[in-house]
Parts: sequence; C-alpha cells; structure tokens
Amino acid sequence: MPERTIQLVLHYDGTDFSGWQVQPARRTVQGTMESVLADLAGQPARVTGAGRTDAGVHARGQAAGVTVASHWTPDRLRRALNQRLPNDVWIASAHEMVATFHARFGATSRRYAYRIATGDDARSPLRRRFALPWDGALPDAAELDWCAAQVVGTHRFMGFAVKGTAPEGDDHECTVHHCGWTVRADGFTLDIRANRFLHHMVRFLVGTMLDVATGRRPRADFAALLEADSNDEASEPAPASGLVLEQVTYPPGLYLRA
Repeated sequence: MPERTIQLVLHYDGTDFSGWQVQPARRTVQGTMESVLADLAGQPARVTGAGRTDAGVHARGQAAGVTVASHWTPDRLRRALNQRLPNDVWIASAHEMVATFHARFGATSRRYAYRIATGDDARSPLRRRFALPWDGALPDAAELDWCAAQVVGTHRFMGFAVKGTAPEGDDHECTVHHCGWTVRADGFTLDIRANRFLHHMVRFLVGTMLDVATGRRPRADFAALLEADSNDEASEPAPASGLVLEQVTYPPGLYLRA
C-alpha cells in the first residue's frame, strides 16, 4: 500500500504527562499520540519524536515523524488527530517529508526557552504552570548574560547533564549556536539553540546560572563545570515547569512541496 511520511509539529502542556517517551502504565505524549493514530489507522502506529522531553516539560514546537497510508494528506491527518487528541495536546502543523525522514536524526538544531516569572502575580495559576515563580531578590542580569556567553560554542556538557545520559563512548559534545537571556518587567527568559541537548542539560544550566546570578556561587564554578567530567558539582536543576521545546529545525531538502 502506498504510504506518506509526515512531520507533525506538536504543542503540549507537559504538566500531566510523564514526559514524551512511552512508559508502562504512565501517561506520555508519545503513548497518547500512538494510541490515537492507531485508532485512526486501524493498526499499531509508531510516532518518533525529535527529542524526549522530561516529565512536566512543555512544547510549542516538538516535531514527530509518522508513516501513514497515502490517503492521509498532511492537512487531513492534522484535522483528524486534533479532533481526537486530549485538550493538552494539539497538532499545530503537518508537512509531507521525504520517505527517509527521521524526526530525531534528521534535525539540525533544537531551540528551548526557560521562563522565570517575577512580580506580584508570579504564582498565579495562569503563570506558574509554565514558568518558575521567583521570590526574593532578583538575579543579576549581567551575571546571567556572562554565564550565557560562556555556553556558546562546542563543549562537553557532562557537568550539566544526568549521568549516563549518553552511551559511554559518546563524547557528550553539544554545539550551542545561541544562548541569551531576555529581561522584561514580568520576568526572565533564557533562549538556547543547539545541535543537540543532553538529559536535563538546560535545567542544570539554568539552576547553576541562577546560583551565580544571586551570589550563591562564583563565576569560576560555572566555568569549571563546562570542563567537568560529571555533574557532581552542578546546582540543582531548575524545575521542569519553566521549560518549553520551542522549535526543531530540518534541512529544506527533507520537505516535499506541491
């Protein structure tokens, strides 16, 4: 039977999910997607994500690859999925791709944002679900900027990742193309884009940056962690609620256009 390969771009509120990846007896985004897609297709379905977001992490640009019968055009599949998916998952767009497309291995970059909410309404339920509420003295913006500047480039991020996050022979190198903080009246946002990310990497970075920017740790600690072989000296990772996968980028040649 003729088939199509389709990229789905997902929005999801990660609060009530145990992350992206299928896990026994747990509600996950991948498991939810595969269940709905199997119901549509009448047979087991596989949904491959660009990355495995952790429990509580959100997405505004998670990419997933699916292979479906040719009568499922991207637009038809998107509409059918959105009619059946729960309220905390939504397909923002769908694109037909070349048959060899792989959502994880075909990606050239991924972009995350981490948001910190400040002000009197920081703990409002309309904000704290998607940001870290901040109490007390504000972080020093200049210190945050200094930390972000150190991250740009290629580093072995073992000091900012969960142990065993990659195979033993992996070099743990990530190339960070952009890392910067934006300060507004209602909070701070870190925007970071890289070719790949290790497990908890952004959250470890944010947690340590905040410790430096509030005077709890010196700059030298942050610099040393960029050279470290383990995360033993890293600060506690920032909570998952503030993290959003914003975008996954692919080479234009992987897209099929009418």
